[in-house]
Amino acid sequence: MPSRHALIRRPGPRLAEGLVTHIDRRPVDPALALRQWEAYVGALRDHGWQTTEVAPADDCPDAVFIEDAVVMFRNVALLTRPGAGSRRPEVAAARAAVEALGCSVGEVRAPGTLDGGDVLKVGDTVYVGRGGRTDGEGIRQLRSAFEPLGARVVAVPVSRVLHLKSAVTALPDGTVIGYPPVVDDPALFPRFLPVPEESGAHVVLLGGGRLLMAASAPKSAELLAGLGYRPVLVDIGEFEKLEGCVTCLSVRLRELYA
Repeated sequence: MPSRHALIRRPGPRLAEGLVTHIDRRPVDPALALRQWEAYVGALRDHGWQTTEVAPADDCPDAVFIEDAVVMFRNVALLTRPGAGSRRPEVAAARAAVEALGCSVGEVRAPGTLDGGDVLKVGDTVYVGRGGRTDGEGIRQLRSAFEPLGARVVAVPVSRVLHLKSAVTALPDGTVIGYPPVVDDPALFPRFLPVPEESGAHVVLLGGGRLLMAASAPKSAELLAGLGYRPVLVDIGEFEKLEGCVTCLSVRLRELYA
């Protein structure tokens, strides 16, 4: 398997029906969303990432947010059991994709629930947000799957946003970044850097100090550029209307901080 590989899934015809929890519903333009998704995938490929397109799940409006279906640690893929019942059919095609890539595969079983967007890896530390979509049993099963591989699993509360990675992600040096009004307890992270925009809390590490970020966070991009990073901005505005961000549109395999 290549050292930098990402799973993606194109937006389906029912995208505009996607779930919203913490924000007001706004109209979504499916054609514009598809163009934005293609530009997002292009940015991954332009920076050396090989992509595998997971089979469509067109009856599931939120299926484009592929990150929620599977969590990677080393070469083990843990298939999730999403907290929203309508999203559980998304997982089957994710299983086929990771099996085809040669990953070892586990799965979260009922009654546990786990969304991949609630899982932030910082080196060997795996932070898991417990909130609306991920429960204590889901966290217990993730701990059972990953601790034997050397992970240190830390559960943290999530109450102000949909997922943990809606509030925080991590820079290449392990510093956790977040928009303070939506982070339950910044002190839970050994190194925390506040950013000035909510969408600025979301970065995908492309390699070589490059950070894939939403175009809606120019001030945060400027802040991170001042620290020596190289932001790569993409417009994902249609997905932000559905509480999406740059992390949830792909699953990065063999990435240190995902």
